[in-house]
Amino acid sequence: MPTIIRLLPATFACLFLLATAGWAQTSAIEGDVKGWDGQPLRGALVKIQRQDIRGNYEVRTDRKGRYFHAGLPLGNYTIVLEVDGKPADTANNVRTRLGEPTVVNFDLQAIRQRQEALQKAADTGTLTEEQMRGLTPEQKAAMERSMKERQQQMAKNKELNDAFNAGMNAMQARQWDQAVEAFTKAGEIDPKQHVVWANLAESYMSLAAAKAGAEQDATMEKGLEAYKKALEVRPDDAAYYNNYALALAKARKIDEAKATLTRAAQINPTGAGQYFYNLGAVLVNTGQLDAAGEAFKQAIEADPNYADAQYQYGVYLISKATTTPDGKIVPPAGTREAFETYLKLRPDGQFADAARGMIASMEITIETQYSNPAAKKGAKKK
Repeated sequence: MPTIIRLLPATFACLFLLATAGWAQTSAIEGDVKGWDGQPLRGALVKIQRQDIRGNYEVRTDRKGRYFHAGLPLGNYTIVLEVDGKPADTANNVRTRLGEPTVVNFDLQAIRQRQEALQKAADTGTLTEEQMRGLTPEQKAAMERSMKERQQQMAKNKELNDAFNAGMNAMQARQWDQAVEAFTKAGEIDPKQHVVWANLAESYMSLAAAKAGAEQDATMEKGLEAYKKALEVRPDDAAYYNNYALALAKARKIDEAKATLTRAAQINPTGAGQYFYNLGAVLVNTGQLDAAGEAFKQAIEADPNYADAQYQYGVYLISKATTTPDGKIVPPAGTREAFETYLKLRPDGQFADAARGMIASMEITIETQYSNPAAKKGAKKK
């Protein structure tokens, strides 16, 4: 029994030494986290992943953007900062030590600024050796690819801009053949540029006006195809639908023009009156008077206060006037109302005098019996 008593103190001393040694092998990691705005980031998740022996630990930043995790075994760690559930930054090969905590800070604003500086340098081809040294092999390869793609894109953009500007200059000079050639080249360089197709379409339609017969029809068809390509890129552009409809009207495709203008009006209801008025003007200029009258009527239905549409509709109606046997002019119903509405809306408008003259003409009786002004009057009886 005495022997057992002598062994107990030694046993306790051994256990104490083992516990002390175990405690001494732990370490800690701490740091400050700043967000994209440069301010302390609260509630960000810091994942501490041991690399030499499997182990995962997590901690969140406090209201001052600080984090601290103690009791970590000595070893190599990867520390991942997550913001809103997504990795925002990573620190690799972090070696902890005994004693003071290992400090690992994160500054997202500084990271963003460095990335922007790198991208700007890559875009301009002025990436410095120091910037390149700071990249990992993967980042360096990605940056070199980005620089090469950027240079190729810049060369493509220059070629595109040169072709487009040549087309615009040709249009201004009314050199439609050269404009078509330039815009066609621009469309081949980048088929996704809707403005290229729209200007190509306009150039074709202007070129067609100087041609006749089958050649004119073929040129117009090319213009219509160009408008379709513009709308494929910008299917919600009411102005393109309007211009396409006017081109269809010039090609005498009236039903298609109306359907296209209806689509433009659906996209932009406030412009419906003007769309149909423009259609009417094109139809008048191409001698399609009945279709023009219907277009002016649709313009009024879309916008009853569209003064010029009221006047043009009145002109169309009075062209349909008939004359009674006694010489009285009988215009279709609504003619007087159209002119009077115009004068109410635009009493001093460009068509005001003409509208008053039209109203006055409705009150004139035309002489229907023929008399020869050259015939001699009978002699007076004595």
